[in-house]
Amino acid sequence: MTQPYTDTRDIGHYIHGERVASTSGRAQAVYNPATGAVARQVALASVDEVNAAVASAKAAFPAWSETPPIRRARVMNNFLALLNEHRDELAAMITAEHGKVFTDAIGEVSRGIDIVEFACGIPQLLKGDYTDQVSTGIDNWTMRQSLGVVAGITPFNFPCMVPCWMFPVAIACGNSFILKPSERDPSPSLFMAELLKKAGLPDGVFNVVQGDKLAVDTLLTHPDVKAVSFVGSTPIAQYIYETGAHHGKRVQALGGAKNHMVVMPDADVDQVVDALIGAAYGSAGERCMAISVAVLVGDIADKVVPLVAERAKALKIKNGMELDAEMGPIVTAVARDRIEGYIGIGVEEGAQLVVDGRGFRPAGFEDGFWTGGTLFDHVTPEMRIYKEEIFGPVLACVRVADFATAVDLVNAHEFGNGVACYTSDGGVAREFARRIQVGMVGINVPIPVPMAWHGFGGWKKSLFGDMHAYGEEGVRFYTKQKSVMQRWPASIAKGAEFVMPTAK
Repeated sequence: MTQPYTDTRDIGHYIHGERVASTSGRAQAVYNPATGAVARQVALASVDEVNAAVASAKAAFPAWSETPPIRRARVMNNFLALLNEHRDELAAMITAEHGKVFTDAIGEVSRGIDIVEFACGIPQLLKGDYTDQVSTGIDNWTMRQSLGVVAGITPFNFPCMVPCWMFPVAIACGNSFILKPSERDPSPSLFMAELLKKAGLPDGVFNVVQGDKLAVDTLLTHPDVKAVSFVGSTPIAQYIYETGAHHGKRVQALGGAKNHMVVMPDADVDQVVDALIGAAYGSAGERCMAISVAVLVGDIADKVVPLVAERAKALKIKNGMELDAEMGPIVTAVARDRIEGYIGIGVEEGAQLVVDGRGFRPAGFEDGFWTGGTLFDHVTPEMRIYKEEIFGPVLACVRVADFATAVDLVNAHEFGNGVACYTSDGGVAREFARRIQVGMVGINVPIPVPMAWHGFGGWKKSLFGDMHAYGEEGVRFYTKQKSVMQRWPASIAKGAEFVMPTAK
């Protein structure tokens, strides 16, 4: 393996199987969130550099798409082995640039590995349907074929896992892929690019372009890019979807979230508190599946809120490489200031601030991008801290009288990404799962991220497009179906037919 990307150095692109230094003259600082220091500079691509990546991917596509699926699967299997071998190294890169604790970064890499493992089964997943004798002397079958050059635009909060939601399935399906990772933590994507080359992936099948909105817009409007996947905030997701669709592309754009956890009076209080602490404050709340609203039904609120407050005050907030750390820094100073701004808004709106995380600074890391866990009680649906995605370690508690009110509250929110319900009543659990208008539901599971062979995606303003990420829907997104009807001359009757063909 070549020089680690977490050494102090400039970060460029990866085009046609090699690192490429940028010629755009534009760059942006990449920080160590724990110290606040600039660790390296990442290039911001020009239009010409994006076009070069697309040209490389387009040139590589014909041969790769004609490669038998079993051989593509073998490359994925080699990549799987390399990811397992370098799991800790990749996780350390994530911690260094994102700030999440190392144990959480290991979990992220592991969930990415799950998708690669799923993609190794692509020969089975690409099998079509066949009907013998669909009509006299005629057979009918379907096949799924690759699209061409496809692109993925991924967020800062999961620099390994979210790209793995996209490129392993896309590449296994026979497409060539261009990844535009977040400019805040760009190193893991380049590391994975080199592992793919080592696994035997032909040059040009996987490319990485660093950049900002200019790179994104170039991919969205480029005539040779056939599909775009995106994960990020809702305003940007809507822009990605509308712009890409306007330019004739297939688009899958996953947006924001405001995930609720409904806590019924019969729930186990200790389990509820454990779930809320991990789901609200894990990864400093910088997860699209984080629980940011606790909907407390009946008098269980008086039991839960004090216990959550006690645990929030005692969170081990440290440099992420310390193995006992429970929460690390925020990714950037701008993100930290935005989060703490929302805390101020909550106070102004009249919510009860039970635990205030503002101003937290661990000894020895005073210049880093830190904030502590924050807890609000008596939040109402009219407040901005309830309605808007904060994307930080801020938990809002809303008190409701009964189950029906809780369901109506969740269903009325504009986001429908993830939701959880804690209860000991099977009837309540079943009714909740059926009635809730949210794409991913957990019953006594606080962060119900589907496993690799299912699919990830929300409802309402949490998803723009028709198909969820990865799983069988991912295979469908990255392929197009072709139906073939066949018969041979001996079974063709003489004479022209002027009516709609029917089964005979």
